[in-house]
Amino acid sequence: MYRGSVHDFPDFDPNQDAEALYTAMKGFGSDKESILELITSRSNKQRQEICQSYKSLYGKDLIADLKYELTGKFERLIVNLMRPLAYCDAKEIKDAISGIGTDEKCLIEILASRTNEQMHQLVAAYKDAYERDLESDIIGDTSGHFQKMLVVLLQGTRENDDVVSEDLVQQDVQDLYEAGELKWGTDEAQFIYILGNRSKQHLRLVFDEYLKTTGKPIEASIRGELSGDFEKLMLAVVKCIRSTPEYFAERLFKAMKGLGTRDNTLIRIMVSRSELDMLDIREIFRTKYEKSLYSMIKNDTSGEYKKALLKLCGGDDDAAGQFFPEAAQVAYQMWELSAVARVELRGTVCAANDFNPDADAKALRKAMKGIGTDEATIIDIITHRSNAQRQQIRQTFKSHFGRDLMADLKSEISGDLARLILGLMMPPAHYDAKQLKKAMEGAGTDEKALIEILATRTNAEIQAINEAYKEDYHKSLEDALSSDTSGHFRRILISLATGNREEGGENRDQAREDAQVAAEILEIADTPSGDKTSLETRFMTVLCTRSYPHLRRVFQEFIKMTNYDIEHVIKKEMSGDVKDAFVAIVQSVKNKPLFFADKLYKSMKGAGTDEKTLTRVMISRSEIDLFNIRREFIEKYDKSLHQAIEGDTSGDFLKALLALCGGED
Repeated sequence: MYRGSVHDFPDFDPNQDAEALYTAMKGFGSDKESILELITSRSNKQRQEICQSYKSLYGKDLIADLKYELTGKFERLIVNLMRPLAYCDAKEIKDAISGIGTDEKCLIEILASRTNEQMHQLVAAYKDAYERDLESDIIGDTSGHFQKMLVVLLQGTRENDDVVSEDLVQQDVQDLYEAGELKWGTDEAQFIYILGNRSKQHLRLVFDEYLKTTGKPIEASIRGELSGDFEKLMLAVVKCIRSTPEYFAERLFKAMKGLGTRDNTLIRIMVSRSELDMLDIREIFRTKYEKSLYSMIKNDTSGEYKKALLKLCGGDDDAAGQFFPEAAQVAYQMWELSAVARVELRGTVCAANDFNPDADAKALRKAMKGIGTDEATIIDIITHRSNAQRQQIRQTFKSHFGRDLMADLKSEISGDLARLILGLMMPPAHYDAKQLKKAMEGAGTDEKALIEILATRTNAEIQAINEAYKEDYHKSLEDALSSDTSGHFRRILISLATGNREEGGENRDQAREDAQVAAEILEIADTPSGDKTSLETRFMTVLCTRSYPHLRRVFQEFIKMTNYDIEHVIKKEMSGDVKDAFVAIVQSVKNKPLFFADKLYKSMKGAGTDEKTLTRVMISRSEIDLFNIRREFIEKYDKSLHQAIEGDTSGDFLKALLALCGGED
C-alpha cells in the first residue's frame, strides 16, 4: 500500500507546468504561491520531467532559476524537492562533511535509515554529482568505530531474508551479550557486524530474545557499552530496525520542540519521506505526542515555507482526533498485533535473598537510636525488601523492642523522605486507602489521585482497598466517594470502586455492539439510536466493567467502524473530570505502564515537582511493573526515569527514589 502524502498529479503535462513556472518567475518579483502549489503537488518523477521540459522550452536550468528567484528556507525546501531523492541525499551528505566540523546527526539519519537500494543509488548519485567516492570522503571525515559502522551501512548489503533461522537468532543474542555485558570492555566489532548486516526481521527477533535472555532491552546495553557518535548511530540503527516511521516522527518532533527550529532536519525529512511513509509518520507522531504533525509545523514555521511544508504533510489529523482512512487501517493492524502480544510485567523491587527480619529490625533500631538518624541504612533496608518482608520486619520490631516501627520512623525522618518510607512500610491496600482518604479530606478534592488509583487497580486490588478503607476509617469507600463527588463523575468512580470488572477474554460480537454504543454517545455514529441517558449509562458500563482484553477489541472495532481513535474523541467531545476518568481507563487498557510513565513525566516536568504523585506511583508500582514503566519512559521521552529523578529531586529523597527505580537504562 502506498504510504506517501504526495502522489502523481493526474492529467500531468510537463510542458504546461514548465510554462507555468516560467511565468511565475518572469518579470519583477515571483509568484511564490504558484510555485509552491505546483511543485508540492507533483511527484518527484514528474518534477524531473518538468526540469527537462523547462530546459527544452527555454534553454535554462530550472533549479538555477528557482535559486535565483527564491530565498532562505523556502528556497532550500523547493530546490530539494526538485532534485531526485538520491541526489538530494548526496547533497545533504556533502554539506555535512564539507568545511570545518561534521554534521554527524545528518550522517546518522541518512545512513541508518536508507534501504539497500536507496544506499546504492546514493553512492552512484554522489559519484555523478561530485566526481568523488562517497566512502573515501566519509573515511576522510570520520574516525573510529563510528567510521567503521558508517562504511558498513554504506555498502547496502543488509540481508533481505524473510525466513529467519532460530538458531542464528540465539547465536547472535549470545554473541551480543558476550561482546558487551559479559566482557571487560566491549567488542564493538560484533555489534557492527550483527547490526550492520542482518535483516530487519532477523534483528527484531534478536532484540526480543535479547530482552528475554538479559532482562534489558538492546538499547540499554548500547547506552551502557558504547559512547559518543558511535552510540548515537547504533541507537538510530536499532530504532530504524524497529520502526523507521517512528524514528522519523521522533526526529521531526525534536526538530520543532523547544526554542528555535532545526530547519535543515525538518526540510530533509519532509522531502525524503513525502513519497515513502509520511502517512505512517503522521499517525505515529499524533499517537506518540498527542498532537498532529500538521499542527506542530503550523505553529512552528511561517510564510510560504510553512505553506509548502503543510502541503507535503498532506493533511491535519489533530483537531477532531480523526484518523485519515489509510492510517486507521494501520492503527487497526497495530491493535491486532498488540492483542496477541504478551508483555511480562516486572517490578524493580523483589524479595531479598537470605532475608533476616531479626537482623533488619535491629539495624533499623540502631539507625534511629541516640543522637541523629542513619537515613542511609533506613533507605537501604526498606527499599530493598518486598512489602511482605517489610510487614515481617514491623512485627519483629514490635516483638523485640515493644515499639511501633512506623511511629519511630515518623519521629526520626520528615518531609518527602518520610512520606516515601512510611508509604513503603504500609500494606499496598492500606496505602491506597490512605491516598484515597487524603484525596477527599479537607477543602477541595484531588480528583486526579482518585482517578489514578481507581482506574488502574485490578479487581483483587480494589476489593482489598475497600476492606482496608473500612478497617482504617470505619466508613465504606462508596459512602466516602458519594459524599465527596457528584454527577457522572461520582457514578464512574463508584462503578470502578465495586471491583466488578469482567475477567474473561473478548467477545467479538459484543465488542462491535459496545463500539457502536461508544460511537453513538461520542456523536460520530452514522445512525444514532436510543435516548442519551441510556447511552451514557451503557457507555460507562462498557468502560468500567468490561475486561481489558475485551476493551482492547472494542477499541479496535471502534477504529475499524469510525476511523477515529476513541481516546482522542473522548478528549475532544468530553470535558472535566468525566473526560479525565474515561481517558485514564482507556490509556490503562491500552498500555498501563505507559500511563504511569506519563504520570511520572508530568510530575517532574516544568517548574516544581509534584512529589505526591511521584511518591505514590513509585511506591504503588515498584513491585508490579516499574521495570516496564522505565522502558516506556525512556522510549517516549528519550531519557531514562533515573535521569529524570536525578535532575528533579535531591538528598535522601533522591537516594530512596533511585533505589526504587532499580537501575539506569
